[in-house]
Amino acid sequence: DLLTFSILACKGCLKQPDLFGVPLSRGDYPIRGEQPSSPVAFTPKETPQIGLTLTLTLTLTLTVPRVKQRGASWTGRLRGSPASRQEAVRDAFRHAWKGYKAFAWGHDELQPLSKSYSEWFGLGLTIIDALDTMWILELREEFEEARRWVATELSFNRNVDVNLFESTIRILGGLLSTYHLTGDPLFLSKAEDMGSRLMPAFNTPSKIPYSDVNIGRGTAHPPHWTSDSTVAEVTSIQLEFRELSRLTQQPQYQAAVAQVMERVHVLEGKLDGLVPMFINTNSGQFTHQGVYTLGARADSYYEYLLKQWIQGGRKEDQLLEDYLQAIEGVKKNLLQRSSPTGLTFVGELSHGQFSPKMDHLVCFLPGVLALGAHNGLPADHMDLAKELMKTCYQMYVQMETGLSPEIVHFNMYEGSSRDMDVKLADRHNLLRPETVESLFYLYRLTKDPVYQDWGFQILQNFNKYAKVPSGGYTSINNVRDPEFPSPRDKMESFFLGETLKYLYLLFSEDPNLISLDRYVFNTEAHPLPIWTSAE
Repeated sequence: DLLTFSILACKGCLKQPDLFGVPLSRGDYPIRGEQPSSPVAFTPKETPQIGLTLTLTLTLTLTVPRVKQRGASWTGRLRGSPASRQEAVRDAFRHAWKGYKAFAWGHDELQPLSKSYSEWFGLGLTIIDALDTMWILELREEFEEARRWVATELSFNRNVDVNLFESTIRILGGLLSTYHLTGDPLFLSKAEDMGSRLMPAFNTPSKIPYSDVNIGRGTAHPPHWTSDSTVAEVTSIQLEFRELSRLTQQPQYQAAVAQVMERVHVLEGKLDGLVPMFINTNSGQFTHQGVYTLGARADSYYEYLLKQWIQGGRKEDQLLEDYLQAIEGVKKNLLQRSSPTGLTFVGELSHGQFSPKMDHLVCFLPGVLALGAHNGLPADHMDLAKELMKTCYQMYVQMETGLSPEIVHFNMYEGSSRDMDVKLADRHNLLRPETVESLFYLYRLTKDPVYQDWGFQILQNFNKYAKVPSGGYTSINNVRDPEFPSPRDKMESFFLGETLKYLYLLFSEDPNLISLDRYVFNTEAHPLPIWTSAE
């Protein structure tokens, strides 16, 4: 989309290449959110008198990219080869790792502004989450120092409570993935140790697991305030436990998580395949029924229906049946369009009342839909994936920092001036991966370079608003304020484990780099192998 204009030159202009006071080269132009300066008045300078007066009319045609207005999709190509963009991701990882290594080594997560750390489980979460990212990014020096820490310092024999879901997707998944990528038995040994320590969570009356496990004492319990677990947490650990059984030839891991899926499959309380957010560990029944969302507490249930089906060689019809029914339920109950520009979005339903609230977490859905279409599911799933991908991109570009908030509320009524609003409490950005994750799938499966461009914009905005000079990146509190986005002083482990990994893969031109026909990613971006027919 180009602007073309002509310049009328005057006497003597050929002798004065700087006649217009500005260079005639293309130069750099704003990518997003910046308004151009006032149009340059091309006023000729005073021309010295010479003996012979020659009047010459010269027409110069310049083409420059149209400056993108905030909220409008960028349709031109950003500069930078895929290889240079991959190197930019490596640079971002090195910078994040620099901060973690200097101020948080061996601890769970970096607090980059205070040059300190925060503990969740006390298990070096960032190191384990980032292992396979370092391997994929070919950062061998960083990988080797992380491996040495795993070999000499990492112990799960600790009196500490861990969350079953988070420790499964980050630690167990990270170790299993790294084992497959490297072939190093150290990581399988650690994975088996961790997996066995998580098994007490399944010792419940209903076999629906508790949310918390003490991995040193071998005890488990629900949160102190409820006997419920969230549906997403108990149905998004299956890929990892199934794979652990396959590798170790110990069937108890797969059996435990299979019971959960069997139970959820037959439960009453679904709406066209959509599930409530909570399930009771004593009764095995859904609780707090009537609320349906693809956001927090339910999101990865839908993701793992499809991915388990793919992992197992597309043989488990019950999983596919539940997935297809759920997608139809989304279309029927949760899909709407915004005003004024008609963005397709996924809202929520609460006791029959529709809410135009969409979490950034829901931006996993375009990638999952595209992956399903790649595996032979209806072609209109890919069409919907592309529409939702545009919406997730707009959640970034319509913000003044070019970074998405945690939650948006879409406008649905005619006369709205903008498609989305953001409540003050929802304006934070945690460096989440879901949008760049889906961009990776959409580019890998369509080869449309616009998805790479969108991802590169996001990376640039992370560098502009979240990068901490001394090392690391920080989440921010206010994506609507580019002057003071209010840093939160925390770098989540998933920034290294997921966000940067998906960006690197997005910029890859090699479809065999973690091939989608050989691997399936867990919900923490750790690739696990698809089982062959013999398995």
